[in-house]
Amino acid sequence: MTLEVFNADLDGDGLRIGVVQARFNDAVCVALREACLAELLELGVAEEDVFVCTVPGALELPLALRKLAQTGEFDALVALGAVIRGETYHFEVVSNESAAGITRVGLDFSIPIANAVLTTENDEQAQVRAAEKGADAARVAVEMANLSASIDTLSDAANDDDIDDDD
Repeated sequence: MTLEVFNADLDGDGLRIGVVQARFNDAVCVALREACLAELLELGVAEEDVFVCTVPGALELPLALRKLAQTGEFDALVALGAVIRGETYHFEVVSNESAAGITRVGLDFSIPIANAVLTTENDEQAQVRAAEKGADAARVAVEMANLSASIDTLSDAANDDDIDDDD
């Protein structure tokens, strides 16, 4: 038996990527953004095909992502932020609600979203993880945009076959 397997495609040529970055915990978020943008360019995404905007914090990410998704102009989106544990329950609320909102936008609009919102115990952990997580978000966005396009092609082909069968 021969099965066709779609492997990771990290070719960003021709893709349009939207990036939304939180400003709360700014030093970490800037490091996430710089790593993400560098990796997107390394993967072949043209600088003019990357749109970046910022929002106050992680809870505002889903709304900005939703607005970008509504435009239909992007192949994938990236959410960048950092939620660092404090002494209150606020950490759990922000972490959970941000993640749920990001996921909901992706599912509602059928658009890949790389969720690179760090949730760490302290500033040091966030700083150590920022560069790798930012670059990883770029790879996830490109890979999932390409996978999504491949799956759409399968659907288009199936619809073409249905039309041919009716003739």
